[in-house]
Amino acid sequence: MKPLLQLLLLSLLTSCLSANSDYDMVVASDGSGDFTSIQEAINATKSFPPKRIKIYIKNGTYHEKVHVYSWNPDLTLIGESVEYTIITYDDHFSKLNLGRNSTFHTYTMKVSCDDFIAENLTIENSAGCVGQAVALHVEGDRCVFRNIKMLGNQDTLYAAGSNSRQYFKDCSIEGTTDFIFGAATALFENCEIRSLSDSYITAASTSKGAEYGFVFKNCRLTHSDDVTSVYLGRPWRKYAKTVFIECELGKHIHPEGWKEWSNSEDFTTTFYAELNNSGPGSNTGDRIQWSHQLNAERAQHYQLANIFGDWDPNEDQTP
Repeated sequence: MKPLLQLLLLSLLTSCLSANSDYDMVVASDGSGDFTSIQEAINATKSFPPKRIKIYIKNGTYHEKVHVYSWNPDLTLIGESVEYTIITYDDHFSKLNLGRNSTFHTYTMKVSCDDFIAENLTIENSAGCVGQAVALHVEGDRCVFRNIKMLGNQDTLYAAGSNSRQYFKDCSIEGTTDFIFGAATALFENCEIRSLSDSYITAASTSKGAEYGFVFKNCRLTHSDDVTSVYLGRPWRKYAKTVFIECELGKHIHPEGWKEWSNSEDFTTTFYAELNNSGPGSNTGDRIQWSHQLNAERAQHYQLANIFGDWDPNEDQTP
């Protein structure tokens, strides 16, 4: 073998070994890692570990339901690339037929643990337009998602847990009806929120007494070609809170902005607000009467440190 070729092969091998040494486990659908299934890797992790466990997932399509259990805190999942590391499943309400709460069993990935991190993945519910079908279900506290694509239709992202704090950075979330819903305190920064039908983006169920709910900052609200009328949100529960700050709103956003849920009077206890949004959908002249426009003083409360309290999602969690 020629010396130059030997050197190149040695360099490539060293690089691969170095990359693998940065992680505790490697998942690869082609069999080149420690596991071929993400769930198998999670099942093999130590419960309540003394330090963070990092699992690297190579490019591939992983057709499986993934559950990160409550005894798996301090777990990181890192995909090789957001475009080609895909976790997908196709459960939906009617398919499971588990009664009135079937929605909550339809997830592709469910995160029940605290202090979870995911990066560079696509999480998809591929059931199509067949009703409730969750892609990502999160109920843990202090959970971070960076550069994640969440693909689905109705109920794509369930941000759950009355006391849960969740941070979504540089993510893409798409869906049809109520495709971001739940009770968590969740901050979305620099995310694309893409509507696939004329419907509602958010359906918060914020708990009574919670100060925030869903906060969108510097996000882009986009739409598929045939979409013309989308509401920013409607209250799933009577204390729903959702705020859009310095976001770019496309022309598909309905002039009223917000909507009641089944013409109930929940709007008397909700808090829906905006500040300094831009784009053709940002005109607030015809916004529904019970929504709010934040002033500069009130907007100062919507800083990361205020929203999350003693937790900084960018501190001591870099994978």
